[in-house]
Amino acid sequence: MGTYNLPRNVKGEGRILFIFTGKSLIYAVVAGGIGLLFYFILSALDLATAGIVVVIAFAGIGFLLGTCKVPNITKFEFAQKTGGENIDDVIKRAIKFKTKGKKIYLYKEEENNGQQS
Repeated sequence: MGTYNLPRNVKGEGRILFIFTGKSLIYAVVAGGIGLLFYFILSALDLATAGIVVVIAFAGIGFLLGTCKVPNITKFEFAQKTGGENIDDVIKRAIKFKTKGKKIYLYKEEENNGQQS
């Protein structure tokens, strides 16, 4: 008798604590670490509660950068071109664009039209 693989719903199995993907967890931890610097500065000024709020805000921003996608809004040219892509990928591409002297290289394959060379 043969074995059969039964299809199952695997959506969400790559998530940690139900809401975090691996990438969004890393982004939230790194941004929260940056927020910790502000926490230590604010706690030295006796504003520890404000520091905790800043850490949570930074971690939330990191989570959103790692999770959300750019909305596809036809009204804005930027959103038309990047709609549906991850926000962090768009930011990385923009940084590369600025550092490479605002040049984009396109590679186009030439067609031979059935001719052999």
